[in-house]
Amino acid sequence: MSIDPHFDPRLPYNDLPDLPPRADIESKRLLKACIGARAALAELKSVGAAIPNQAVLINSIPLLEAQASSEIENIVTTSDALFRFAQDEQAADPATKEALSYRAALREGFDSLAARPLSTSTAVRVCSRLKGRDMEIRRVPGTSLTNAATGEAVYTPPDGEALLRQKLSNWEQFIHEAEDIDPLIRMAVAHYQFEAIHPFHDGNGRTGRVLNLLILVEQRLLDQPILYLSRHILRHRTDYYRLLLGVTRDGAWEDWIAFLLTAVTETAIWTRDKVLAIQALHSKATEFVRTHASKIYSRELVDALFVQPYCRIQNLVDSDIAKRQTAAAYLNQLADIGMLTDIKVGREKLFLHPNFVRLLTSDDHVVLPYGAITSNRKD
Repeated sequence: MSIDPHFDPRLPYNDLPDLPPRADIESKRLLKACIGARAALAELKSVGAAIPNQAVLINSIPLLEAQASSEIENIVTTSDALFRFAQDEQAADPATKEALSYRAALREGFDSLAARPLSTSTAVRVCSRLKGRDMEIRRVPGTSLTNAATGEAVYTPPDGEALLRQKLSNWEQFIHEAEDIDPLIRMAVAHYQFEAIHPFHDGNGRTGRVLNLLILVEQRLLDQPILYLSRHILRHRTDYYRLLLGVTRDGAWEDWIAFLLTAVTETAIWTRDKVLAIQALHSKATEFVRTHASKIYSRELVDALFVQPYCRIQNLVDSDIAKRQTAAAYLNQLADIGMLTDIKVGREKLFLHPNFVRLLTSDDHVVLPYGAITSNRKD
């Protein structure tokens, strides 16, 4: 039974309480969890900053986040499809395009923080980029979240543009002005509130998860939005939705916040270890090219192989590594020594980096030596 007499899942929840919550959201349990989460984020931030070419992180880990966050909403694609079409979105299937738009929205939201604080307009911008069209705050009533199996209403968000904007204004104020509350707890509370407000007709879940990362950047807990947070949420999707609804029905703030703090801690540790493994693979790649293709070795060439799992000849040209004919010769030589695998896609040749793909897509962080993954070069 709900502790809020105003909540009926069939009716618009126009009495959604403003922030901050009246409940104790800084219990000993939660503050202790914050310590661990902050430490894990600090380690991730430090390890990430040590990578000379930040494009390696910006282009790879956010793709994994995009895939997982999209799958939470039953938009399913493969990591290979994401990597393959990351530079040619128009050729991708609809699900892959949607997942790729998540990374683009994350990047656009991150860039916007340089000009203005996170706000409702940030959310509108992120959701618009996600959906590929201008999104507006809901004006028409009738939005309801239902049980997919039974069709029964689970939650009906507030109605009316004016009310939604008032709730979003309160949401903004809480993020920026409740400085006496730990920023990680603020993020967890703000995420619930955004999902409860449900300001758009579509894309709210993914927009809210982008905003989580932007809050961490804005609060200087991360330099880049590289936390693979949706990995934990996807693996515990049932708990994620159950605990969100538990706040609405039962005021169960502590359990919800604890869940998200655990997600931050575990994914920060996992992401840190993945970044360290990428650094180790980069070192192995450097040594491999120096040993087996010393005449073409350069730091810039090796870096280019880690910016995208699928490398194009044009990538080397755009990076001023070589002119087109020489760039093609470089990549073909790397395929000859078994470092890359060339694949024909239409008229274009792509060069897959199998060791990098294996590392990105595996749950473990094992760094295999070059030659351990068989080349499938085809002429």
